[in-house]
Amino acid sequence: MEKKTRAFELDLLRGIAIVMMVFQHISYDIRYEFGFDIFSYQEKEWFWTFVHPVILILFVGLSGICCTFSRNNLKRGIKLLAVSLAFTAVTYLVTNYAGLFCFVLFNVLHVLSVGILLYAALSFIEKKLHVKEELMTLIIGALGLYIILLNDNISAYNGLSDSWLLIPLGIRVKGAPAVADYLYIIPWLGVFLIGAVIGRTVYRERKTLFEKRAADEKRLTRPLEFMGRHSLIIYLAHQPLVYGILYLIFKLAGKI
Repeated sequence: MEKKTRAFELDLLRGIAIVMMVFQHISYDIRYEFGFDIFSYQEKEWFWTFVHPVILILFVGLSGICCTFSRNNLKRGIKLLAVSLAFTAVTYLVTNYAGLFCFVLFNVLHVLSVGILLYAALSFIEKKLHVKEELMTLIIGALGLYIILLNDNISAYNGLSDSWLLIPLGIRVKGAPAVADYLYIIPWLGVFLIGAVIGRTVYRERKTLFEKRAADEKRLTRPLEFMGRHSLIIYLAHQPLVYGILYLIFKLAGKI
């Protein structure tokens, strides 16, 4: 996108989500990996009921909006799926051979890759079958809402199977391994699709909704916008970097 018309507000919101996510992971490492009795908010119901869902809704929903800006979602989806599978492989090796538990079987990256590929497929159908844009938007919205509503019934299938293929759906299976940073298709793929609906309607012109803003505002929000534009790199790099820095700090301070 041209710099003057880029939807900076999406970068800004995604940057805020990244900051919140990084802070939570720092808190997790300090409390559970290094054993310091602080950041107990992670054990509070209010955090998991209100704050954590907001982080995920921002991250996943904004990704759904942004996929409507892309010219080639198939390519983006395949690349992200490859990154997700590589991430799973690396965390498996680290968990089993380095003694540091971090095995990620299915998380937000996997959900986003599925969402992008699904949107690419729906866009292909829309183009080849000459489906009206408004009708396809309605179909995407209905599908997204249906997936979200499925969340009310998904727990009824917990423990009924030992197939790992059900894990991405959010169903607990017998004999499943312990995993970190778990996220699932139901209801989060639905949140992604609702984001795509917002992108197709609110951002039909593929540009910012706030073309006029003061220079002071630009300077203030620039760091968060930068983080939002590079959210994938930050997501992949921050955990090993944060863990390494914390280990060094606590080691030098004689705390571990």
